[in-house]
Amino acid sequence: MFEHNYYGFGPILKDYLDYHRISQSDFAKRLGITQKHMNEILNNKAEISVELMLAINLITDIDVELIWQAEEEKRVYLYLKENFQDEKELKEYLKSFSIKELKDREWLKFKDEKSLIQVCMDLFKFLSIKNFDTFNDYSEQTILYKKNNQSDMNKVMLWIKHCDSLIKNIDVCKYDKNKFADLINDLKKLSLEKFDENKIIKCLNKYGIYLVIEDALKGTKIRGCMMVKSGNPVIYLTKLYKDKASFYFALYHELGHVKSDYNKAKSKVIIDEDELLEKRADEFALETMISSSVWKEIVEDKGNALSICEKNNIPVCFGVWRLAKEGYIDYKSKIYNDYIEKINI
Repeated sequence: MFEHNYYGFGPILKDYLDYHRISQSDFAKRLGITQKHMNEILNNKAEISVELMLAINLITDIDVELIWQAEEEKRVYLYLKENFQDEKELKEYLKSFSIKELKDREWLKFKDEKSLIQVCMDLFKFLSIKNFDTFNDYSEQTILYKKNNQSDMNKVMLWIKHCDSLIKNIDVCKYDKNKFADLINDLKKLSLEKFDENKIIKCLNKYGIYLVIEDALKGTKIRGCMMVKSGNPVIYLTKLYKDKASFYFALYHELGHVKSDYNKAKSKVIIDEDELLEKRADEFALETMISSSVWKEIVEDKGNALSICEKNNIPVCFGVWRLAKEGYIDYKSKIYNDYIEKINI
């Protein structure tokens, strides 16, 4: 069983009244509540409304934040006690939220790691949820993700919330879908230069799209996602990409969702949609990197693939990457390793 603790503001208020020699009946009159209600508050059998918190603060100068914190601890304690058999079961469940890694990466600062109640409170605040039940319901209704593993879903949500925090202070222009082609043209020009993630981020911001490139938590299978916030498309990519072509394929894939699934992404986080939509996003990415007409020319004359790419202002690494992806050359081949363009993000 959970160790019994006197969570809630009731015991604190009782100590305050005893110390200042204020009778419970007198204090109830000052608050404008019944003696019965007063007893329920002092014995943690009644929730304290915001109105009462403000009234108690006015009469006693006890900080409203302290009252709220004590009541929140009580709420979380009662929820955990009802939903978990004991602390051992809760600790096992919390492993799916990678608590240690969250701390090590400084994504979340825990106020008191020794208190399971406080750890859960900090986690709820970070995820912007009331409790684990609402978290599971929210993720199921909001995340378009085929993974059935709850642990993986938890890590995905933590990664998304962390990325959300990184865009708070980023200013982007208003998104205009009519300028989407201009964005693609600018990205194509950037792809011919030495890889620079900051230039790519600024380019997308210029066209009203947020872009965050951030490592996911260990063991997470996610590679990227797309959503819409206040009218602006948002793309989050992980750092799994070790070469320029793979990165651009992932970026163009998410931009494919921006182009085709903008309205759906207003209420959903698109990670792994149904097979048809994912295939469409892949096809958009491949076509954007190398047009179908140029790709046909490369396949028919693979020996001149490099010169064909150069002639059409396509990064050579895009050509060798796709030749390897589609099995025309080996990933261990000399041409692949000579031209793939490794990146470090």
